[in-house]
Amino acid sequence: MILKAMRGGNSNPKLVGKSLTQGLALACLLLMGGLAIAGPSGLLAWSENNRLLAERQKELAQLQVERQELRNRVALLDPKQVDPDIAGELLRSNLNVVHPDEVVMLLD
Repeated sequence: MILKAMRGGNSNPKLVGKSLTQGLALACLLLMGGLAIAGPSGLLAWSENNRLLAERQKELAQLQVERQELRNRVALLDPKQVDPDIAGELLRSNLNVVHPDEVVMLLD
C-alpha cells in the first residue's frame, strides 16, 4: 500500500494525513532544537551571557562604591551639623570664593 502511494497510485487519505502530521511534528522538533542551540538563550549565546553578567557585576560594584561615597557626603552636609571642610570646598568650587591669603594653582 505504501509502495502504491509512493508510485503515484491510489493513495489512502489516512496515510497522507498521517505523513503530514509526522512531517509537521518533525518540523516543530527541528525548530525547537535549532532554538535550543542557536536561539537567544541557547547554547551558543551562553558564553556571551556569562561575559555580560561579569561586566554588569563589575559595573554594579563600582556604582555601589559611588553610592556609598555620595551617602557619606550627604551625611557630612547635614543641616544640623555641617562639616566645615565640605562647606569650604563647596563655597570655593561653586561660588569661586577664596580667602585673601590663599593662592590658587590650576593643574592640567
